[in-house]
Amino acid sequence: MTASGYLRPWRDDDGAALLAAYRSSGDLVRQTGTIDDGAAARRVIGDYQAAVEKGDAYIWAIVVADEAVGAVGVSQINRTHRLGWCWYWLSTPARGRGLAAGALIAAAQFAFENGLFRLELGHRVDNPASCAVARRAGFSVEGIERAKLEYDGARFDCETHARLASDPAPDGSLALPIGEDPSGSA
Repeated sequence: MTASGYLRPWRDDDGAALLAAYRSSGDLVRQTGTIDDGAAARRVIGDYQAAVEKGDAYIWAIVVADEAVGAVGVSQINRTHRLGWCWYWLSTPARGRGLAAGALIAAAQFAFENGLFRLELGHRVDNPASCAVARRAGFSVEGIERAKLEYDGARFDCETHARLASDPAPDGSLALPIGEDPSGSA
């Protein structure tokens, strides 16, 4: 895979890539639940598509070489208060190349352009890679939520971050483009 990528809507034919991403990473399963077959992958993609169609979320596949290698989203959108909750994940082989930060920068910019003002996210305090993604994408640390998350019977503290539309923007050149493959090679 190359280091460059782009964002596009999830497609029905992304099921095999979604299943492969989950199989590559035990932490995805621990955090979001098991996707153990093609039918489960298709349900998740259908859920992503339905949330976007209803206007409840903005969710994209992070794509490299026409293969979905991760996801980025803004969900739990509250239009009254102009809030959204950001999240992202990558398959293990796609990590460490700036794709998650670039995807998060693009998703945040899209959300701000579409009327949201405050975006929030959180990660386990023992996940420095996720913290680095949030900071690189311009999300400021706001605090620690003690024992917020539970995985396999163990409680984990969660560090919260937020970015406001009025905050200084991170380096926009890092943002992944949204749309079909900008190189035209797809």
